[in-house]
This record gives sequence, structure tokens and C-alpha cells, in this order.
Amino acid sequence: MEIPAILLQKADEITNKLQAKYPKLAPFFKGCFLNTIETTVTKLDDGGYFVITGDIPAMWLRDSASQLTHYIRFANEDEDLKTIIKSVIERHAQFVCLDPYSNAFNAVAKTCWASDETDFHHEMIWERKYEVDSLCASLYLAHSYYKHTLDDSIFTENFYNMIKSIAEVFKKEQNHAQKSTYYFHRPDAPATDTMPCGGKGNPVGYTGMTWSGFRPSDDRCLYNYLVPSNMMAVCALKKAAELVSVGYGDTRLESECRSLAFDIDEGIKAHAVYDHPKFGRIYAYEVDGLGNMLFMDDANSPSLLSAPYIGYCSKNDEIYKNTRRFIFSHENPWYFEGAVAKGVGSPHTGYDKIWHIALAMQALTSDDEGEIESCLDMIANSHAGTYLMHESFNKDEAEDFTRPWFAWANSLFAELLIRLIEK
Repeated sequence: MEIPAILLQKADEITNKLQAKYPKLAPFFKGCFLNTIETTVTKLDDGGYFVITGDIPAMWLRDSASQLTHYIRFANEDEDLKTIIKSVIERHAQFVCLDPYSNAFNAVAKTCWASDETDFHHEMIWERKYEVDSLCASLYLAHSYYKHTLDDSIFTENFYNMIKSIAEVFKKEQNHAQKSTYYFHRPDAPATDTMPCGGKGNPVGYTGMTWSGFRPSDDRCLYNYLVPSNMMAVCALKKAAELVSVGYGDTRLESECRSLAFDIDEGIKAHAVYDHPKFGRIYAYEVDGLGNMLFMDDANSPSLLSAPYIGYCSKNDEIYKNTRRFIFSHENPWYFEGAVAKGVGSPHTGYDKIWHIALAMQALTSDDEGEIESCLDMIANSHAGTYLMHESFNKDEAEDFTRPWFAWANSLFAELLIRLIEK
């Protein structure tokens, strides 16, 4: 497809600025910045746009929103770019209204990713792993676009129904065992790819938080109150309340969104904070409301590391700072140190694999120039000659990496470089 002119212009402008300030990173920028628009955005026969993740030909709500985030700041300067982003917002609304429990969708009706046992009721669904952050991502994308452009044409009937559906699902999933009909079972799959207990997940107690079947990595939760996703839900619901107020004047739905955000936040404070003997009060990664807590962090965003980035707390919040010290210690089982880099990985890719998303997020959530410089050095030394980001790479051997075409990672790194230049 034809690339909006503003993106080509900004790619050159920012590369030149990087050449002056961060010369070792200048060769990365254009490829990473344009990767989404060059390789993953397609115009469909209906005139709308579709965004794949890269090497998987489906549209994830979370990934597609994140892939476009770094373009939104330039939308007012180019009508073609506005059209693309607005189209994706509307497609998100259509997909969520189709099934709020699905995380990924097809461009045209065809088969799903796997023969899963779940309530597949439409051929547009690629995968039906219920992930709280996927629904949040749709709200973040729309809110950011509206705040930058004040384009009220996004306030369609589908968009309103999407917000209403998200609020209803989040509220229902506060009482998963009693009220939810969602189930997911993938036959002959690894334990991380399917839900136990007849597809309903492990037992949980009421906390005020909302239940999630899977993590941003698409791995299943062990304890289904996924704390980073609930943090994101708190912020997303506040954004939804603002959009409902501005776009529709619906004070009742606005109040429901704000009340739900409050309940989830209170649940986090009451059930997800632990007094660690070494680090002090920190956030758990997952809890079940029955006394069990999982202490780790995953490279995928939302993560505990990303809490300031998603807007849940400040970088100087005491609990966050304690949690951050935990994350970058060997108390976190998914933190690795090697000859090439040190950083956070994921159970999704196994031991000794560090994620470029995590290194970029570490820099995005830091005010320490030394730490930021260290992250930039590690990224610059781990691209394995591709000048693009990957899903993960071996801590001791950058050439051992997964997913050479992973647009989300490229977009997040481009956003980091843009913010460094803007700052």
C-alpha cells in the first residue's frame, strides 16, 4: 500500500536528529518506524484497513493497537494517516461487538488458528483466548487518537456498543465462576495454551478485579487476576468514561465505567500488594483471591514494569519502585543476565531469552540516563545484523532469536526513539 507522506517525512527527519544525538541508533529508526505501515497494513475490498502482527496473518486487538500508537502523534498532519487509524478503530469496534472474548481476527472469513473447544460462533474469529488487555488496547487506541485529533467521527454506533460490551464483560468477569459462560480448551496442547478445570480456569475468589484467561503473551494465567492487565483496565475504563461523555453524553454508562475502574483499583490495592522481606511492598503478577500469589514479571506489555507507561502510576510511586527492583533481580524467575544483554524474558519463549519489548519498556519507564543508555546499547548489540527488533533473543548469542518479523516490537522501539528526540 502507499505509505502516508507524513510518515516518510518524519522517518527522514527523526533519523537525521538521531544521527546527531544517538548516531549508533540512527540506522535502526527508519526500518523500525515504517515496519508496521510498510509490511502489516492492508486495504481490504470494503475500503477499510487491516493490520496483521507480522509473521502471523491475523489481527490481534492488542498488537494492532500497539503497532499504530507511534503514528498517532502525526495523524493531524496527514489525512491518509487519519483515515487508516480511524478505520482500524472502527474495525476494532466491529470485532469486539462480534465477540469480546476473542483476541485475534481474520481479514476475511476462514478457519481459526486451532481446533479449540470454545464458543466459536463466527468465521472472522482467528483465536478466542480471552485477554483483558486486548479490550483495553482498543480503548487506548481510540482515546489517544481522539485526544490528538478531536475527530468525533469515531463515535459510531459500533464504537458505543464496543464500550458498553467491554464494561459488561469486565463486570461479569469480576464473578467469573458464578456468572461467566466463557471456557477454552485446546486439545493436545501444552499446558500454557489451554485452560484447566474444564476450560474454566483454576478456582478464584472475589477480589473486585476482573478475571483474565490469558496473558499478553497468549499464555494462560496461573492465577486469573492478572495484575498488570487489571492496572490497564483501571486506566482504560477511565478513558472509556471520557469518550462516552464526549461522544454520546451518556452519563449512566460513564458512571458505570468510572465505578468499575474504582472497584478494580481497590481490588488491586487490597489483594495484589505483598510485603516482600527483601524489597518491601511490591505488586504480585497474578493472584487468585484465595491467598495464592505469583511473583514474576513477563516481557509482554502490559507488565508490572509498564505500569507508568500505561498510566497506572508514576515512575516514582514507592510500590512501583520496589516492584521494579524485584523485576530486575534474580528473584524474578524471568530475568536473565548474559554476555549480550540483561533483561526480562517470558515463559512464552523459555529460559535465557530476553525480549526487545522489555528492553524498550525499561527505557521508557526510566528517568535514569545511565539506565536508558544501557538499554539502548543492549538493543543496538542484539539485532543480529537485521537492524530490526525481534520477539526474543538469547542472552549470550543474539543470532539465536525468535520471530524476525514482529511489528509490535519495532513500533515500541520507534516510539522510544521518538520520545528521546522529543525530550
